[in-house]
Amino acid sequence: MNPYYWFCYHLIKLAGRIFFRLRVLHRERMINRGPVIMASNHESYLDPPLVGSVADRAIFFLARKNLLEGPFFGWLLPKLNVIPVDQEGNDRSALKALIRILRAGEGTLVFPEGERTLDGHLRPALPGLGFVIAKTLAPVVPMRIIGARAAWPRGGKPALFHPITVVVGEPIYFTAADLQPPGKDLYQRLSRRVMDAIAALSIE
Repeated sequence: MNPYYWFCYHLIKLAGRIFFRLRVLHRERMINRGPVIMASNHESYLDPPLVGSVADRAIFFLARKNLLEGPFFGWLLPKLNVIPVDQEGNDRSALKALIRILRAGEGTLVFPEGERTLDGHLRPALPGLGFVIAKTLAPVVPMRIIGARAAWPRGGKPALFHPITVVVGEPIYFTAADLQPPGKDLYQRLSRRVMDAIAALSIE
């Protein structure tokens, strides 16, 4: 970790425990060496830092390009391994960046739904994650964050001290056999498999 990432990483872990009573279930399932895709549902602004803090190493994130437009975040976020994404279209450059990162043996955090939920329900997975899986065969750790929407809903204000839990699922290891049969629905099929694993996670 670079010094900026190290400082923010420990600050987020501390703030999560103090302000949201953050707890992590099945942390032992996390893959902390080699390429890995951490795949989580998306409920809140809080998701990237809190889910990302479950890993015991630096990971890479995707974020809307306009978040990096201001002078402060434009300076800070690249130091926190943030990759800008153009959400107005199909930004293959961001997906290709993730592929390069995974092939270099690093970890990434991806939200298969693409956007935060408005109503609290899980959204269908987009094919972008499946594209990355097909090109790298990187293992995926499905994760589910619970309580983040109530703690800071989309379009709302944060509610401090609302408990948040992150549940870590069993890693999914993909092989060449999972890329069969090929076809235009391959990427969507791979993404759906991950999303189904996320949906199956619960606190119980």
